[in-house]
Amino acid sequence: MSWQYKCSKCGSQVNPGDMVTLVAIRGGAQMLVGFHPEPGNYELYKPAGSEFEQGDTWDFFCPVCHTNLKSETHENLCELLQIEDGVRKRLFFSRIAGERATFVVREKDDDVEIHGDHSARYDATIQIKKS
Repeated sequence: MSWQYKCSKCGSQVNPGDMVTLVAIRGGAQMLVGFHPEPGNYELYKPAGSEFEQGDTWDFFCPVCHTNLKSETHENLCELLQIEDGVRKRLFFSRIAGERATFVVREKDDDVEIHGDHSARYDATIQIKKS
């Protein structure tokens, strides 16, 4: 599979290599973090010595335009554009450390792929059409 991720605000590509790279901010902590590009793979790449405490809410920003990626759909979700094999999708992921909830919504028909043990928390938010 080939995934391309773009900022939902400015359209800049945020996965120039093997990971999705975003700016993470919580309180006074600020760092670049990398996410595995495969939806449902929750591998996180972070600077040595940095911690994401379970349950903490983080803000994620585009590394190019510095816009907060928090979704208007739900305050606990962030949003990116995903292009997979030429098909445009919207990817929603949780801002809560340790919460595994990811949704990939195909733009042309609103079909939803659901990933993660905690995705049911957002069933009322994301219009679920299970594939």
